[in-house]
Amino acid sequence: MIISRETLGQIIRFGIVGVIAVAIHYGVYWLLQHWINLNVAYTTGYIVSFIVNYFLSARFTFRKHTSARNGVGFTGAHIFNYFLQLGLFNFFLWVGLHRLVAPFAVLLIAVPTNFIIVRFVFKHFSRNK
Repeated sequence: MIISRETLGQIIRFGIVGVIAVAIHYGVYWLLQHWINLNVAYTTGYIVSFIVNYFLSARFTFRKHTSARNGVGFTGAHIFNYFLQLGLFNFFLWVGLHRLVAPFAVLLIAVPTNFIIVRFVFKHFSRNK
């Protein structure tokens, strides 16, 4: 399987944006998990990172303009991703992973899934294809 130069660039930029989004998500989660319910802390971190992630994904990763159309698609992809992550997060807590390690285990499954969905959104739902 040969990956095009464009796709390889997107994967690398997706990784950079992903590291930023994960750092924001985990940072907010880490701060809040001391004082509030773990699911609320996780969700709050997700929302904050989602906002930053959308703008960075559009402009940097996929080099598209933000629009209502790709914003709705991105939101839909992330609603799916959020429930996937929250389900995995609770599963990993249930099987005994420590609450500070569980978010990283979630990412092993959620990140590749999210790339495929978000790439589809920006490829098919953007003004400047």
